[in-house]
Parts: sequence; C-alpha cells; structure tokens
Amino acid sequence: MSDLQKVTDRSSAPPPAANGVDRFFRISARGSTFGREIRGGLATFFTMAYILVLNPIILGGAEDKYGERLDPAQLTTATALVAAVMTVVMGVGGNLPLALAAGLGLNAVVAFQIAPLMSWEDAMGLIVVEGLLICVLVVTGLREAVMHAIPQALKQAIGVGIGLFIAFIGFVDAGFVSRIPDAANTTVPVQLGGSGTLTGWPMLVFCLGVLLTVALLARRVRGAILISIVAMTLVAIVVNSLADVENWGLTTPAWPDRVVAAPDFGLIGDFDLFGAFGEPGVGVITVVLLVFTLILSDFFDTMGTVVGISTEAGLLDQDGKVPNLGRVLLVDGAAAVAGGAASASSATSYIESAAGVGEGARTGFSNLVTGGLFALALFLTPLLTIVPLQAAAPALVAVGFLMMTQVKQIDWDRYDIAVPAFLTIAVMPFTYSITNGIGAGFVAYVVIKTVLGKAKEVHWLLWGTAALFLVYFAIDPVEQVLGVQ
Repeated sequence: MSDLQKVTDRSSAPPPAANGVDRFFRISARGSTFGREIRGGLATFFTMAYILVLNPIILGGAEDKYGERLDPAQLTTATALVAAVMTVVMGVGGNLPLALAAGLGLNAVVAFQIAPLMSWEDAMGLIVVEGLLICVLVVTGLREAVMHAIPQALKQAIGVGIGLFIAFIGFVDAGFVSRIPDAANTTVPVQLGGSGTLTGWPMLVFCLGVLLTVALLARRVRGAILISIVAMTLVAIVVNSLADVENWGLTTPAWPDRVVAAPDFGLIGDFDLFGAFGEPGVGVITVVLLVFTLILSDFFDTMGTVVGISTEAGLLDQDGKVPNLGRVLLVDGAAAVAGGAASASSATSYIESAAGVGEGARTGFSNLVTGGLFALALFLTPLLTIVPLQAAAPALVAVGFLMMTQVKQIDWDRYDIAVPAFLTIAVMPFTYSITNGIGAGFVAYVVIKTVLGKAKEVHWLLWGTAALFLVYFAIDPVEQVLGVQ
C-alpha cells in the first residue's frame, strides 16, 4: 500500500472514542460529536413537545362510557413521564436518535373510538394488551410477516385517513365546524362555526393559529408546531385579559398562580388489563378488532419511522437493514405498554426525531437530552395546562396535512389498490371512526382482488382480517341470528 493510500485510509477512518460514553453510544464511530448530539436532542424535543399539550386535550376532552373525564394535569404528568422514560430507554437500548411519546392518531382512537364503549381503565388496559402483543410479535418474528401481508398502499391510506380524521377533530374542537342543532329541515350535517358564520375572539385565535402554523411549516422552521402553540397561547391570554371572553371551552387561557408544581401521578397504574372483555354491551369480537386496530396503527407507523430516521441518518447497513432493529422494535412495544399503564395512551416512535437528525444526531445519546427535557416538563404542569383548544387545535390541522402527504405514493390508476385506499381514507372522517375506515379498505381489497381473479395475491392474514371486519360491520344481524342480547 502506498503512503498516499495509508494517509487516505487514516483520514477516512472515524476518530478514536474519547471516553466510555463515546464508546458505548459509538458517537465518534458514527461521525458525530457530543455537541451535535446535544443540539439534536434539543431540536427533537422542541419539535415534538406539542404532545404535552395535545395529548391531555385529546384524551381530556373525551368522556368514557360512564361520562367520566381524565384530569388534564394528571394527563400532562403521565405524558411527560412516559416520553421521558421510554425515550431514554430507546437511546440506551436501541442506540438510535429516535424519541418516543404518546402517538397522535392512536390517542384519537382511544378517546373517540374506544372510551365511548367502556371505562377509561378498560380502554387503557387494551393499550397494555396491544403493547404486549406487539412485543410477542417482535420476539416471534411475526411483526415483519404481518407487515408484509398488508399492501403498502393500504398502509399509506391508513395514515392519510387518520390525518384527515385528526384535522377534522381539530376543526370541531376549535368550534370552526359544528353540528347543526336542528338538522330536521336540512340535509347538511355540519356548519361553519356555531351558527353558520365565524364569530368571537377564540375563533380568531384559531384562524390566526392555523395561518401561523402553515406559514412556519412552509418556511421549514424547526419547532413550527410548538412555536405556533406557544405564540397563540400568549395571544389568547392577552385577549382573555382584555376582553374577558367566556366561550373558550374546556381551558381558559389565564396565567396560573404558579408555574412550577409537583407532578400528579394519580393516573399511573390506573388500568384494567382484561376489563374490556367483560364490559357490558361490548362483544368480544369488537374488543378484538379494536386491539387489532391499535396494533395496525402502532407498529406500521413505527416501522416507517424507524426506517426513515435510520435512512436519513445514514445508519442503514450494506443490506439496507436498521442497526439493532430487534431491540428498537421491542422498546417500541414496551412503550405502548408503558403508555397504557400510565393512562397516557400508546407511546410510539416520533418522525419528528428527524429534526434531531438534521441537527447532526446519529446516536442514542441525543435521546438522553430529549428525555431529560421531558422529565423537566413534569414540574411545569401548571404552565402547560393553560393552553386553550383554539391555540392547540391548529396543530391537529397541521399534523393532518403532514399525514395527508402520503397520498401521493398511492397508485390511483390501479382500481384494485385505489378503491380500497379511497374507502379507507374517506370512511374514517365521514364516520368519525378509524376502525370503520380500516375495515372498509380491507374488505374492499379482498373483494376486488377476488372479482379480478387475483385472489391468490391476497395474503391469508388479510382474508382472516377481512372476515373479522365483515362480522364487525354485520354485528347486529349476527347477534340477532345467534340470539345474543
């Protein structure tokens, strides 16, 4: 080997590890530095910290079957605790710059699909069951097998449908869209504002918030969603102090008597593992399909996020595989268990971790920074619970847009793909049900493939799932035939 080649090899080789922490996280080996990892951890936190506001609003704004609501302050504590612990665990166990927190979309399933059928304790028990099943799928290797059974277009359609559903929830929560009180004289089910027009200071805050959020996103500003929430909350506080507005909804934007408070862990451990299966009026088939919906939404989002973050960070190996994939997926499953056990809904990997990668993060060390900031947020609950729906709902609209962008990846020229994808996307917001959308898409996919003579292309897992959904949609006549009361 020539001297020039030796010099080139030495210059391209990663520098030696500076200390034990460097060696453990392979910071230098992956071409990163402690400074980049710290900046990356900060960027990730500030791009996903909105979940500390949105998760309590989504879960706290819904009632369970018995009319009970979860306490927003306790939800904030639970959300921050799960995000802090599981983000650190992912950093240490998976060594990826991949943060975790309560999943948007998944919390909507819990709040608006599951809770109305049972108690909060039973609903959170289903989240724990879902997480445990995901862990089993990871250990047995079945997670990848199930993923391969679902056509990519349907996975994308599920994400798009959830995006539209979340955006619709944002419009409704803010009062931008409302149900017509007396719909007997009209075929229109909803209207603009509360009376067909937009009125009031809170509505102005929401509209300005949407414009600010989309403007910041268009400018590619890191932390756009969080910046918008903070800015419009401050505007709402000023407006409320000057105009003494009374129609903010669940949360009135007023500066708290104190900013720092001891965290309230009242919701931790408040779940019933198998209570849903004995819930009056809820059949076992319905419970099974709900768990399936949670699993489907959870681990497909995770697979896409893990691969996307690893690719952007340049961490895929020569075969295109993610390093430590088994451990990463196991931690993600454990995060779902932790989220349910803490009543914070299922926790999952966040695509916002890409912001940290953009700042240079390449290892799990950045997660220590992100997790530490979530831990600090545990003591700032009074400050985080003054955000009105009108300031936070624009984030739901923005997240809906971001999830909607996946629609371009669907082949709309193939009817055997396009029709099931369309039904998945449309049925979710139009029936206010994520489960219904997934079921409609799966059944349509199996039927269309069959009539086109392509039944062999349908994986047996899809046949079984479609059959379950047929029973789900026809549950009333099925129960009548079986004599079930």
